Amino acid sequence: MSNFAKTILDTNQLPQTPLFGTDGIRGKAGDILTAPFTLQLGYWAGKVLEEAAKNKGSIIIGQDSRNSSGMLSSAIAAGLTSAGLEVWHLGLCPTPCVATLTSKSEAIGGIMISASHNPPQDNGIKFFGKEGTKLADSLTQKIEAHLRKNHLQDEANTTWGKTYYRPELVEQYAQVLKTSLPKNIDFQGMRIVLDLAWGASVKVAPAIFQELGAEVISLHSLADGDRINVNCGSTHLDTVKQAVEEHQADLGFAFDGDADRVMAIDSQGRVIDGDYILYLWGDLLKQQQQLPDDLIVATVMANLGFERAWQAKGGKMQRTAVGDRYVQAAMWLTGAMLGGEQSGHILCHHHGVSGDGIQTALHLTSLVRQADTSLANLVDNSFQTYPQILRNVIVEDRERRSKWQECEPVQQAIAKAEAAMGKQGRILVRASGTEPLIRVMVEAVDHKLTSYWTDELVKVVEQNLAAT
Repeated sequence: MSNFAKTILDTNQLPQTPLFGTDGIRGKAGDILTAPFTLQLGYWAGKVLEEAAKNKGSIIIGQDSRNSSGMLSSAIAAGLTSAGLEVWHLGLCPTPCVATLTSKSEAIGGIMISASHNPPQDNGIKFFGKEGTKLADSLTQKIEAHLRKNHLQDEANTTWGKTYYRPELVEQYAQVLKTSLPKNIDFQGMRIVLDLAWGASVKVAPAIFQELGAEVISLHSLADGDRINVNCGSTHLDTVKQAVEEHQADLGFAFDGDADRVMAIDSQGRVIDGDYILYLWGDLLKQQQQLPDDLIVATVMANLGFERAWQAKGGKMQRTAVGDRYVQAAMWLTGAMLGGEQSGHILCHHHGVSGDGIQTALHLTSLVRQADTSLANLVDNSFQTYPQILRNVIVEDRERRSKWQECEPVQQAIAKAEAAMGKQGRILVRASGTEPLIRVMVEAVDHKLTSYWTDELVKVVEQNLAAT
């Protein structure tokens, strides 16, 4: 390895908990995600990806608009080229752009620099295998093992890779999105609001909707590393709801910072989440006999009202742990063609290999156009959700967060709540895989019941896990 790639990495400063979460490595830029760490990560990721692919191909890198994304993409590219690999750098682009181009090229892997919906000071590094899917746990474990042992080659390295800037490839991704739609579909006469979250979708999403004939009102439409996801995007919907109502728009869509998820807004200003999107898209595919076994894969967060309504139509649902990688794994295992998360992460294997917010927005708009009605009308004739409350408790201590299930008072509180609600509701408590949070979700047939037990469980979690 070169002297450059031997930049000092103090492995004693790495956290004892696993580096890779449900969506790559994530944290505050400058904390774990420093240039020396990312350079070493790039080197060992390159070696592991090359070994898995059994050939020396290129690695595709993309990034969102965060201020730290340029530093991290440069550092990881330096590590990859130090390992002798060629890098294709796309620049600003959505995460599914990296996944799509990796799957459709001879690249042996892809890397996206983004912390998705997290605030500007955070960042993350997501890895994709040559098929464009999230990197297998066995490979991320190999990368992490090398990093923790601080392995360095003794022999001199004389083979170097090169970095090529390929922003023009993003247009190929845009073409893939457009050709995935039904032939001759257009959005003429439709007014659509897009909340681009100051992030990765600012160039791609408005252009495609406009090319298809829609009148587009864009919000937060510049790439801004200081404001990405701040009071906007898929986790802050007040602005897009207001814009839909003010402009009397047919639809609104809010993407997160890297555009792998989307939330929709109907003409009445109502939030249409991933459960409704899965139901409506699944119903269309079912009618077209393109949904094997009438199966939809969803997570444990999917609303019980959605599940029971889908079953009433003769459909089947399989639940997984939270995280699109788990949805993806279940889809490959079962042969399901549609799956996703309530948060707006939707995967349709008819059209791609990863969750794609822009693609989902395009297909939902297409579905509305084909039905010759409004999204509001389609939702009114779908299902009623059970009252569900999700509360997040900040737990900065990594060890407490990772071992929350060993906390006896929390377990006792959960058992008490489950016994009290019986079949009238359900509870889900889990540690976030991407943020320093314990998430508490309660769902029940009655809102008062939901609210009461949410408050009780949050109080116990705060007292026993969040206390300093």
